[in-house]
Amino acid sequence: MYRLLFRLDAETAHSVGGVALRALGRSPRAFAPDPVLRVEALGLSFPSPLGVGAGLDKTATAYEGLRVLGFGFVEVGTITSLGQPGNPRPRVWRLPAERALVNAMGFPNPGADAVVPRLAGHRGIVGVNLGKSKVTPLEEAAEDYRRSAELLAPLADFVVINVSSPNTPGLRDLQSVESLAALVEAVGTVRPVLIKLAPDLADEDLDAIADFARGRVAGLVATNTTITRPVPADHPGGLSGRPLKARSLEVLRRLRARVGSDLVLVSIGGVESAHDVLERVRAGATLVQAYTGFIYGGPLWPRRVNTELAALVRAAGASSIQELIGSE
Repeated sequence: MYRLLFRLDAETAHSVGGVALRALGRSPRAFAPDPVLRVEALGLSFPSPLGVGAGLDKTATAYEGLRVLGFGFVEVGTITSLGQPGNPRPRVWRLPAERALVNAMGFPNPGADAVVPRLAGHRGIVGVNLGKSKVTPLEEAAEDYRRSAELLAPLADFVVINVSSPNTPGLRDLQSVESLAALVEAVGTVRPVLIKLAPDLADEDLDAIADFARGRVAGLVATNTTITRPVPADHPGGLSGRPLKARSLEVLRRLRARVGSDLVLVSIGGVESAHDVLERVRAGATLVQAYTGFIYGGPLWPRRVNTELAALVRAAGASSIQELIGSE
């Protein structure tokens, strides 16, 4: 049945999959990862370091189903203060030969007010990814994020400030240290706050953000999709999946060298296997997220990765994956 979804266009398949996940979320049973995968971070106890990156559950309706499948946590969104339809369709394209996706979604979501009841009483660990409403001018961005955070942060386990999507005009301009300072202050400290970075930042800009983040936020998420095209893809938007793997890992290593263990580093971009997850952990990631790898891997993918990852941890002679963070 899952393979049949690939006969549909990418966004329609995503919508159908979301319906299935919502139904699955009502199940009283869930796959429980091996205890060797438990990670303590952000004041939380994660059953596995493998989670779902923002963009898969844009409307905060499928995260319970993703938990049932075996993910250790889910980051919902991106959610904006004002509801918005996103960019015109088509806006998602598969690149099967490259195990990649291109998306130009533009943050379609019902808005922060509508998401409030959807997060109430959630099971498992759920973070919320916040973005700027498209109609909000850049000079009013901090107030836009503030309103979303006031509504949603108390209901989430952590908050991610998204300033790195390529599909909202001007959004990446907010990655300057000056702009980030205003956004971090606006979002507040009700929950641990992380900043999501673009892979296309120059190394010196990554260093500047890393230096700013120490002592101001709980962590960094690296990376978002890329606007570069290391593979043939004429579609507009952000590229994700296997072609992003090398740069994502490079950014992770640079951030780890800069901040050490002072910040929680969440790695995402080109994660396809248990070996990829362990490589990111050894390179300094406390948590690892997937999106495109799950799309191509299917519903049993998180269970398979967790099982293989637990075996790799034991083969490395560790009693917990937490012992291996930064051991590269």
